[in-house]
Amino acid sequence: MAKRNTFFEDEKIEKKIDIRQLGRTLKYILPYKKILFLVTCMMLIAAVVSLFPPRLLKIIVDEVVVKEDYRQLALVGSGLVLLAAVEILSTFIQARCMGKMGLQIISHIRTDIFDRLQQLSFDYFDNRPDGKIVVRVTEYINGLADFFSNYVMMFAIYIVKIVVVTVFMLSLSPVLTLIVFAIVIPMLTIVFILRSWLRKMYSTHRAKNSNRTAFLVESIMGEQIVKNYNRIDINKDVYRDIHEESVNMWWDIVKRARLNHPVVMIFWHVGTLCIYGVALALILSGNDLITAGVVITFTTYMSSFQDPLSQISTIIQELAQVSSNLEQVFDTIDYPLEIADKENAITLQNVKGKVDFNNVTFAYEEDVNILENFSLHVKPGETIALVGPTGAGKTTVINMLTRFYDVKAGNVTIDGVDVRDASLYSLRREVGVLMQDPFIFKGTVLDNIRYGKWDATDEECIAAAKTIFADKFIQRLNGGYEHVLEERGSGLSAGEKQLISFARIVLKNPSVIILDEATSAIDTETELYIKQALDVLIRDKTAFIVAHRLSTIRNSDRILYISNKGIAEEGTHEELMAKKGLYYDLAR
Repeated sequence: MAKRNTFFEDEKIEKKIDIRQLGRTLKYILPYKKILFLVTCMMLIAAVVSLFPPRLLKIIVDEVVVKEDYRQLALVGSGLVLLAAVEILSTFIQARCMGKMGLQIISHIRTDIFDRLQQLSFDYFDNRPDGKIVVRVTEYINGLADFFSNYVMMFAIYIVKIVVVTVFMLSLSPVLTLIVFAIVIPMLTIVFILRSWLRKMYSTHRAKNSNRTAFLVESIMGEQIVKNYNRIDINKDVYRDIHEESVNMWWDIVKRARLNHPVVMIFWHVGTLCIYGVALALILSGNDLITAGVVITFTTYMSSFQDPLSQISTIIQELAQVSSNLEQVFDTIDYPLEIADKENAITLQNVKGKVDFNNVTFAYEEDVNILENFSLHVKPGETIALVGPTGAGKTTVINMLTRFYDVKAGNVTIDGVDVRDASLYSLRREVGVLMQDPFIFKGTVLDNIRYGKWDATDEECIAAAKTIFADKFIQRLNGGYEHVLEERGSGLSAGEKQLISFARIVLKNPSVIILDEATSAIDTETELYIKQALDVLIRDKTAFIVAHRLSTIRNSDRILYISNKGIAEEGTHEELMAKKGLYYDLAR
């Protein structure tokens, strides 16, 4: 396990990725080939039509004004109106189609990254603050949504316009067109150099912004601790420092980005002067191919050429930021699934509850083993209690049984099946875990109880709540079982939240039950009720209990004292008390 990245450390992507990362989005774009074809046709029509008015302007100058042939004026006017209508209609169709396609592409990316987050192992979340994960699926993708809904269409349109304008300019004057490209090529070179600088700056700013979000989320989640320990002023100073780093980095980006427009305008004005100078020289030399109408038309095309180039340089800057965001988004989507089903994974069925840990070694961090050559053999229906000092590996034992983490050496089996060979769905269906800190979702009491078994009826949920004596406090809530609970169970006591989580496990009715300090937040009276319910729940089932309260584990079939990377003591409560060893000291 790598060192956890925190809010004051910039995230780093080891692999080097550039704008080519945008090619990854092709798999999201290709399903919309028909829409792309329609959009391409509309873009071509709009681009070509938009370039005919300058040609008509040439006719007005050379035929109507110079030759005073006013018969063509009505024809030219009608042509301008028709061309405008066609351009407006085609532009509207392409904008609507591209906008819809952009939203669907982003929706697909959002779904993929959420699906990946649901599958990733605990190790991924252990190594990153929640805020740095949240920013990837919100802010970064919001930036991508804007790009794919707007800038992609604009970029494609401008490229098409540049190609079409180039063809029209060449048809008017190859010499003047060469002058334009002699200016454009060095201009674009400088623009791309600026973009390369900006991309690196955007990556740094993204990291600073991620730090800020991570600290913000952490502060919100730990609000009570912040206030209780008088950290308000200190946290203000910390946030101000982190925020200023992000703002200062953004200001550096703005200053560098603002160089783009002056560079484009300087080159363009120089090019315009060169065009006029060469055109005037050609006219004075008696070149019949260059007329006043040609010069006016060509300069109009130059404007049509200049605007897309200017906009493309702006979009290239956006590409720098989008490429930077895509790095983090695709880093999550591509992150390897360390805990996943094997091909032809075994579906656990009719589980008896025989559990074996065979010479298991495990470490959260490289070369820092929590357990070494740990062996434990549990018979079906046996209740095993795990006690010992904090950090000794009690929770680690159950994390490997549920396959929240995989062993580094050895294996863990249920009914003789290695948990790594079993399908995750069937494994976690047969193994139920009650955590110390229960999580309550926003929704009704019934929905929270039903969370582990969505096809359960209301009657089954209510029966589960009554089994562990949660019915009394639920009936006192406004609306009873239909009462809408807030996120994390705001308004409920710690014991009441734990009772709802107990009702979940009763309803789920797994073959192997794990209690990880699950009664620590419950008062003594409630614990007595739950103990009676658990006696019924775990009857003839294999159970693992991690607890410090002796009343919870006293009647266990075996009590294991976990210490020094293994089992230091083992026996019943009476046997261990008689030894007067580690367990005896703990009990006292």
